Amino acid sequence: QVQLVESGGGLVQPGGSLRLSCVVSGGTFSDYAMAWFRQVPGKEREFVQAISWIGGTTYSADSAQGRFSISRDNAKNTVYLQMNSLEVEDTADYYCAASKRAPYGGSVSALYDYWGRGTQVTVSS
Repeated sequence: QVQLVESGGGLVQPGGSLRLSCVVSGGTFSDYAMAWFRQVPGKEREFVQAISWIGGTTYSADSAQGRFSISRDNAKNTVYLQMNSLEVEDTADYYCAASKRAPYGGSVSALYDYWGRGTQVTVSS
């Protein structure tokens, strides 16, 4: 059973930074493209960034471009989301997701087979 566990969320002031981590167990991590999505209660889940199974290709939502960076360490079974210049609008629950069907990933949530339970990010002064 593949499991994804996120960590690193918390409260940060506008303009600050956070680094989220997601550890994958129960599968071969390098087989999966990985992605981060976020969701505000009452709203649809929103794509943030994705990275291919080897890590050579990344995709980003416009809202994250230039501020966020996704990376992966296949030796540690971990994907990261470095978030800089955080804005109040970035407040959400952040979820990592894994896809074996789409090795280069993508922005569509239906591509992803496994999901973590999320970590909360609050940007507030």
